[in-house]
Amino acid sequence: MPDLPPLLLSRDRLLHGLTPDELAKRVKAGILVRIRHGVYTDGAAWRSLKLWEQYRLRIQAAAETLEKPTVFARRSAASVWGIPTIGLHHPVQALTFKNDGGRSRAGVSRHYAAPAGLHVVEREGLLVTGRIRTVLDLAASIPFAEAVAPMDHVLRPDRARRLPAVTKEDLDAGIGSNFSAAAGRRIRAVIEFADPESGSAGESLSRALMHVAGLEPPVLQHPMYDRGGLAGYADFHWKRSKVVGEFDGEEKYVKPEFLKGMTSSQAVVAEKKRENRIRATGFAVVRWDWADLMAPGKLERMLTAAGVPRRRTRSAGFDTQTGP
Repeated sequence: MPDLPPLLLSRDRLLHGLTPDELAKRVKAGILVRIRHGVYTDGAAWRSLKLWEQYRLRIQAAAETLEKPTVFARRSAASVWGIPTIGLHHPVQALTFKNDGGRSRAGVSRHYAAPAGLHVVEREGLLVTGRIRTVLDLAASIPFAEAVAPMDHVLRPDRARRLPAVTKEDLDAGIGSNFSAAAGRRIRAVIEFADPESGSAGESLSRALMHVAGLEPPVLQHPMYDRGGLAGYADFHWKRSKVVGEFDGEEKYVKPEFLKGMTSSQAVVAEKKRENRIRATGFAVVRWDWADLMAPGKLERMLTAAGVPRRRTRSAGFDTQTGP
């Protein structure tokens, strides 16, 4: 994540030689943006941020104005850890240690957690739940398809932040007595399905939507060869139906680790050549993006139209030669 723009607190306005009227005028002119009551930032810098970067700055703004020590949790903790989550426009989320059902106040959604055994970490000047507790809380509280991306992410080393991978055993051990039996079942379903081979949040969501739709599971990051050698790696590969699936995320064409020294336009051309080589092997190539994933049922329709079958039911799992 890029460096976030600094915050201007109304209580510090005198340090900047500003009156309340001058603050209001600058907001009206777009020079400043009011993030929350009493907190502002540079308007042009704010508008240049991605929505998830704006969310991270809203967490910072909340931390600057909350009077009591606050432990940020769920999507907010994930944002601080750099763990991807699905969706936009989420509230800032924090913990309460009063078992009164939780509440929302001053733009912060509070969720109850028992303090016993809770692992809290200070990161980037904020108190947050640990990585394991963060993804477990998410798996317990959000839909299965959305919970897979955070879980996939922590199973891989985060080299940019120098954070090691966690194991499924670590995750399972973290459930302990911290969750109800029903929440534990939801969490374990996500842990069992999670796969570190998933290359991005978009690929994780894609795979989860395929699973929910009952489609045959693909092989991830499968090498594709033609007469010229390795044509590339397919995000999703179905051998029997000869279909390859590709998720087109923005990062593929803008992030340095994906560009590998190429410009964005060169990356687009290289991707087209790679696709043509894969198609020449006799595989159909289906491509989709974030907009397709956000449209209910669209990915399922695209893949079934290309020939991806439904996964076998349990009742179909017997030897046809000998019978059940």
